[in-house]
Amino acid sequence: MAVLLFPRTGRALRLAAAGFVAAFVLVGCAAGVDDDGPNASDASSPPSVSTGVVRLVTHDSFAVSDGIFEQFTAQTGYTVEVIPAGDAGQMVNQLILTKDNPIGDAVFGIDNTFASRALAEGILESLSESVLAPGAEPFAVEGGGDLAPVDYSDVCVNIDHEWFAERDLVEPVTLQDLARPEYKDLLVVENPATSSPGLSFLLATIGAFGEDGWRDYWADLVAGGVRAVDGWSDAYYVDFSGPSSEGDRPLVVSYASSPPAEVPQGAVEAPTAALLDTCFRQVEYAGVLAGSANQPAATALVEFLGTVPFQEDMPGSMWVYPVNPDAAIPEDWEAYAPLAAHPWQVSAEAIAANRERWIEEWAATVVG
Repeated sequence: MAVLLFPRTGRALRLAAAGFVAAFVLVGCAAGVDDDGPNASDASSPPSVSTGVVRLVTHDSFAVSDGIFEQFTAQTGYTVEVIPAGDAGQMVNQLILTKDNPIGDAVFGIDNTFASRALAEGILESLSESVLAPGAEPFAVEGGGDLAPVDYSDVCVNIDHEWFAERDLVEPVTLQDLARPEYKDLLVVENPATSSPGLSFLLATIGAFGEDGWRDYWADLVAGGVRAVDGWSDAYYVDFSGPSSEGDRPLVVSYASSPPAEVPQGAVEAPTAALLDTCFRQVEYAGVLAGSANQPAATALVEFLGTVPFQEDMPGSMWVYPVNPDAAIPEDWEAYAPLAAHPWQVSAEAIAANRERWIEEWAATVVG
């Protein structure tokens, strides 16, 4: 059976950036797959419990190793159908628009920048604390019992060391550095209206420069030729100049855990790195969609996402840190994927109260 995935790194996502769109992934299903995707049948209708399929709506960067969901199938009898629904912001918008007739049973990839919107719109069922991964409590959304923490990472500007070395140009370090004239036309970012990394980076600048200063900072970036694209895959694989990319911009908003994927076999140094003074900590959550016809299976799937087998698969598949402290992470992450000691912060209350206004003001400043 062909399996089409959208990891944060790897050939499949480069195909996505080039315009390849996977309709859906059906994991662990012995039956044939309809290559026309979910619209070939009535994808808008919730599945019957008797089908033995539980549908997981995800952002397009979701990826797992072959066979990971077979363990879930062995435990529950349900196969997992993965439905990509755009970047995180697009996914949340789609789930809100279809909440009266949900397109799936469970969701993965709502992050702390969009969590308050998902909760306010009532698209999720409440979860028992027993569903949460052990040790995940520090990552929980305050008042967000509908969301189970699954992973976290720091969204930071990534830099292409080789590009700067070839031009003998001193590398930037801070957010302030990015607006300096010597770095004109070097930075690519994501649109915060459609991209969770884009929104995370916007929040980093708000945390750094405050309500009175962040717009002026972005105006400086615009004057310095910042490029804004819709999503992470385009920014990283189309515009970034890193080894696995095809672009000409050596600075990109990505993840602190992206550099390990760029390290060649046998190398001792990473060709890229995260600028740890530019970071905002992102947490991703899973939940059960309200109104789905398969809520028991969806609840079991959300619980499975917090178990050690799945949690240990995520660093190598999606390049994120597991929330379950019992899950091991790759040894080279200490060297190549350190987390920021002091990421920029914006409170959940402030995000909930101001997110839409901040996005509109960003668009007015950057897009015009």
